[in-house]
Amino acid sequence: MKYYLETAEAVFKEVDSSEQGLTSAEAAKRLEANGKNKLAEAKKDSTLKKFFDQMRDPMIIILIIAAIISTVTEFIEHGVGVPTDALIIITVVLINAILGVVQENKAEKAVEALQKMSAATTKTLRDGKVETIKSEDLVVGDVILLDAGDAIPADCRIFECASMKIEEAALTGESVPVNKLIKALMK
Repeated sequence: MKYYLETAEAVFKEVDSSEQGLTSAEAAKRLEANGKNKLAEAKKDSTLKKFFDQMRDPMIIILIIAAIISTVTEFIEHGVGVPTDALIIITVVLINAILGVVQENKAEKAVEALQKMSAATTKTLRDGKVETIKSEDLVVGDVILLDAGDAIPADCRIFECASMKIEEAALTGESVPVNKLIKALMK
């Protein structure tokens, strides 16, 4: 169903909702059935992959080659022995890679913490009362209340507004806000 082509009443009937919104129980049931209102997160690299990614740095490759050359020259000059220079170089390379992985993990955790702290919220009608919830907890059939300057957290069918204009530059590239109407568009 293309909701923008239907009347608000038909859309409410289709999504089994009303102008008073959903009950908390019904919203929880729909959230469980349909999942959160957010994009799937990218798969994170394993610690081992991060470690080997550290080894792909050009300076690290040069140091590894230097350790190999040092080992070969030590063997040629002194025969069998412990290549001290090569061991020092490899130790530095390993410590550098381990520290790089640790720093990368810390940075990822910091970004996750910031994302949780700045999670978008939305005003919605639940149980007939205005409630502020995380935008990711919106479900099909929720009635969303928007004020000037609010970001629209999901696809919506407008059923009540007063001179509403939406900035759609991120979607269409249009720099001028677009007027929105309550009535269904022509088929």
